[in-house]
Amino acid sequence: MEAYNLTVKPWCSCLLLGLFAVITFLSSFANAETHYHEFVIQAKPVKRLCRIHNIITVNGQFPGPALEVRNGDSLVIKVVNSAQYNVTLHWHGIRQLRNPWADGPSYVTQCPIRPGATYTYRFTIINQEGTLWWHAHSEWLRATVYGPLNIHPRLGSPYPFSTPKQEYTLLLGEWFDRNPMDVLKQALFTGAAPNVSDAYTINGQPGDLYRCSSKETVRIPIESGETVLLRIVNSALNQELFFAIANHQMTVVGVDAAYTKPFTTRVIMIGPGQTTNVLLTADQPPAHYYIAARAYNTAMNAPFDNTTTTAILEYKSASCRTKKGQSSRPILPQLPAYNDTATATAFTAGIKSPSQVKVPTAIDENLFFTVGLGLNNCTRPNSPRCQGPNGTRFTASINNVSFVFPKTNSLMQAYYQGVPGIFTTDFPPVPPIQFNYTGNVNRGLWQPVPGTKLYKLKYGSKVQIVFQDTSIVTTEDHPIHLHGYSFYVVGSGFGNFNPSTDPAKFNFIDPPQRNTIGSNPGGWVAIRFVADNPGIWLLHCHIDSHLRWGLAMAFLVENGVGQSQSVIPPPVDLPQC
Repeated sequence: MEAYNLTVKPWCSCLLLGLFAVITFLSSFANAETHYHEFVIQAKPVKRLCRIHNIITVNGQFPGPALEVRNGDSLVIKVVNSAQYNVTLHWHGIRQLRNPWADGPSYVTQCPIRPGATYTYRFTIINQEGTLWWHAHSEWLRATVYGPLNIHPRLGSPYPFSTPKQEYTLLLGEWFDRNPMDVLKQALFTGAAPNVSDAYTINGQPGDLYRCSSKETVRIPIESGETVLLRIVNSALNQELFFAIANHQMTVVGVDAAYTKPFTTRVIMIGPGQTTNVLLTADQPPAHYYIAARAYNTAMNAPFDNTTTTAILEYKSASCRTKKGQSSRPILPQLPAYNDTATATAFTAGIKSPSQVKVPTAIDENLFFTVGLGLNNCTRPNSPRCQGPNGTRFTASINNVSFVFPKTNSLMQAYYQGVPGIFTTDFPPVPPIQFNYTGNVNRGLWQPVPGTKLYKLKYGSKVQIVFQDTSIVTTEDHPIHLHGYSFYVVGSGFGNFNPSTDPAKFNFIDPPQRNTIGSNPGGWVAIRFVADNPGIWLLHCHIDSHLRWGLAMAFLVENGVGQSQSVIPPPVDLPQC
């Protein structure tokens, strides 16, 4: 009898533990909330750099409202367009499983919301935790229309690190001392590069190093010895950025709503569209320390905004005054040089998944995408519409195809409704011509072909893409964002990708999971994912000037088997073109 009891007791314990786990799992869904918001797109006068501009905002806020949700929650966001421009909103990094109608890129998954019209975005957070963000996806409206989307663990689920005392979101942005839409309009007319920004910002404020800005500098209070979580978002239009805090180390714990192996660093490099979560411990003498960001610029001989934005980390126990009664100036961090690719590369290489992950191995679609700029020749060089290099017009492409957004319908609506003539599905899986991508490229290859070409993927196919930078016009780090998916970054390098030797160095153990990744300047980066989300999903450079020039394409992921592997029907209020 005793022997029987000895074997039964562990079995009962396991059963009880199993039941408890199931109940806990089910209760996490029961605790999920639905968050309702109304986003009114409207103009509002805002003063920066001594001047007042009417900027486009959400609910009169700049930056826009913060969305605080938990894994498993749903959002219902009614957008009311009270501005003068067409607009759409994109929920950057949200998987939007089977629901491209909520993704937002204008003329890709929806027609724009016209002035005076409304549209309600409905979506659910599924197995994502960390920091994402939302932004306008129409022309250059995202210069001022953006905000954070912070996803906390389910109730009862802790962080995989010690719970921080406080959390702060830092949105890095660019400020133009004129209407950003006019900056874009001028560039599209002349064919030249757009004017660079006049300031960088942290939570909409330039900081102490700019005129008329010190009073509104963002301040982060902290107690000596405490640890806080900083959610850092690069919401800048066109610029990768270095970020640092004077005299402090940061511990990276997440990127793009995916946890990472913790590692310490004094500087981070963050591209447009990317997010980075860091833990910061107040372990320095009580004082005021600058939080600062400035450009990481990889394009050769290209103008860029070389200013520095700041916020202030304030130890609560620090005195604000020196002995003479003067305000003590915060300590400024040492930021890398603007072109310090070694530091940027070392930081990116340090990002890994917390443990072993399941990377697709048997690849069904092996794609090789050249990404970069180009120049369109003009019949009248140096005319008012040909102010680019040597009397040309700037363009950009992937595999020599410069993406053209449709104007009469969205790609997804045309596909779903069977409307012909909006797109083709002959996007090339490899460049039409092989060449020395990072060498001296023949000028005959500098002018791409315009087209609205998609690449078709079967549901469930395992995909590898190698993004190869080119030296056409200039080598450059292009932050590539894939809508509707996260992917594993399995490898990167400099020079031309070698399909015979480079895959042997791929990381199939703990590669980072991201939704936006940069191609090394003059190099390559390789990603893998499973095409398990049906619909049409945009892939593009998140430098907005490059997107507008055509550095984009889209995947058409076919439905799988049954309802659970098929796109849901469009909502009744989906805007029509």
